Amino acid sequence: MSEAIIIEGIRFQAKCGVTLEERQRPQPLLADLELTCSVEDAIHSDSLTKTVDYARVVQRVIDVGTTNENALIERLADQIAQVLLLEFPIPRLMIWLRKAAPPLPDVSGSVGVRLTYPRARAVEPPFFFQPAPFLQATADMIPKGKILDVAAGEGRHTLYMASQGYDAVGLDRDENALATLTRTATDHRLSNLSTWNVDLEKNPEAPPSLGNQEYDGVLVFFYLFRPLFPSILQALKPGGILIYETFLIDNHVRFQHPRRKEFCLEHNELLHLTKPLRVLHYQEGPRPCPPHQEPALTARLVAQKPCPEPVEGA
Repeated sequence: MSEAIIIEGIRFQAKCGVTLEERQRPQPLLADLELTCSVEDAIHSDSLTKTVDYARVVQRVIDVGTTNENALIERLADQIAQVLLLEFPIPRLMIWLRKAAPPLPDVSGSVGVRLTYPRARAVEPPFFFQPAPFLQATADMIPKGKILDVAAGEGRHTLYMASQGYDAVGLDRDENALATLTRTATDHRLSNLSTWNVDLEKNPEAPPSLGNQEYDGVLVFFYLFRPLFPSILQALKPGGILIYETFLIDNHVRFQHPRRKEFCLEHNELLHLTKPLRVLHYQEGPRPCPPHQEPALTARLVAQKPCPEPVEGA
């Protein structure tokens, strides 16, 4: 049985063209996809978990297409294909990407390119796009919008979120790390990423403000500075999501890492530090990690800032 998922006529606006005028104003593009993949399990189970979710595929095409700016439609088609091959179990992909209204007076239809990719052609994602497994599993809980990555370092999580279509801000006190993050974002044409250089621990008695209801999501991974929590909660928009993971005291006891136990959370401490957020997920214990990584015992939290109660009669 020949098995494939066909998606026709994905529409989005993109800045793509050799001329400056084309790149200044988004123009309508159309994409058709043929995803060669096994559908036998889906036929027998009638379950979405046993097949490729084409709604997610469509959203990723739109995310990549509307985020990147390119001179050639060939390059944009390749960018879309690479993302799909990396994120979905697709052994083979055909993409037909075309300009629906090309600026050519003698062309009444579309112009574009049709490319076919076996999985072997997919480029392995670079290390900085490899998020923590907990972030990869929960990132789509953050509403599309603006996110802040606290203590970002060289920004693997900032880059990952920008590649998913978020406006991402990487915050760190290390200027060199942020310079590396900026270069990487430029190399990968992630224009929706910015950096913020600030020392969060300069004055523990008065930590800096992170903004007032500015972010749809805040990420904190393997960083703990307890006086900062009020600023983190204030920075979240109502309905915004905090995703947090760092070491438990158990990790210090068992593996002597981190060396200073004050850098580790006590049991259930993260729940107290993040009141009054609504807890959507909380777990303590061994973190999921690839086989080549060292084991770690962490606390993992997803929590949401409550929205104001509606005013009666409003």
